[in-house]
Amino acid sequence: MKSLVCFAVSAAFAMSCGAQSLGSLADVAVIDRDTGVTLNPYYYRGEYWVAGRPGARYAIEIRNHLGERLLAVTSVDGVNVLSGADAAWDQAGYVFGGGESYQITGWRKSSSEIAAFTFTASPNSYAERTGRPANVGVIGVALFREKPPVVYSPPTIGGHPPVRPDTYARRSDSAAAGAFDGRQESLAESAPADRAASTAGAPAPSAPAGSPQAAQIAPQAKAMQAPKLGTGHGEREYSYVNYTEFARLQPQPNEVIRIRYDSMDNLLAMGVIKRPRPVSPNLNPFPGSPQQQQFVPDPPG
Repeated sequence: MKSLVCFAVSAAFAMSCGAQSLGSLADVAVIDRDTGVTLNPYYYRGEYWVAGRPGARYAIEIRNHLGERLLAVTSVDGVNVLSGADAAWDQAGYVFGGGESYQITGWRKSSSEIAAFTFTASPNSYAERTGRPANVGVIGVALFREKPPVVYSPPTIGGHPPVRPDTYARRSDSAAAGAFDGRQESLAESAPADRAASTAGAPAPSAPAGSPQAAQIAPQAKAMQAPKLGTGHGEREYSYVNYTEFARLQPQPNEVIRIRYDSMDNLLAMGVIKRPRPVSPNLNPFPGSPQQQQFVPDPPG
């Protein structure tokens, strides 16, 4: 199905992600905006985790690897960052031109303003404050490739091809910069609950009581002392976008990137990050004996 007109990225900027980014069609990384540091992803039991600093603003950086446009439907805590709806693959997202990059810095409030992403305790997160705590602590990016445009080649008449009435309109649309794309708002709002559960931010099914999986989860839950980290609805900032069209190559994403996050203390408690072993100072077994010279000393001066 063809997508309708939607918002577009007005600028391409970002730091190089390097080894701290994830993805094949595009690099995806989480940036601490207050320090400029790219958060290191830790691989643990089949998932990638990053450690956020409570109170810090952050951004989701996406860098398109391809020489063609990509659509990135992005969710935080199971919520679409553009519409605030329960996230689903067929909703609005950001579109990136070939080789383009951009930092998504907050919840989209209008075509010129966002509310900054901030790491905060789960009860203060936007998802939990709006009654949706189930997926707090996960970032999802669903990437779609674009359907190639249909080439219209009418028969020539007298050596000159006829001009279609929509020629200039189509050129104007295709000249737009990268964008975020979506279908009608009514479609996003009427998405069934099971579709929302199939997004990148959906949690894994809970393990039944008494199962080996539950036995592994229980010690982690007891070890975690600090509140779980979520994403808050921060201060308003200017962030300009405009509209374009994007036709998806297929209904399902070509790639889904999932990044979980929590505080450093919680990741240490869960075992996601290994605690460094304390290093003992050099101990002297004969502290009462003077140190004796064993080799030829240097001359004075």
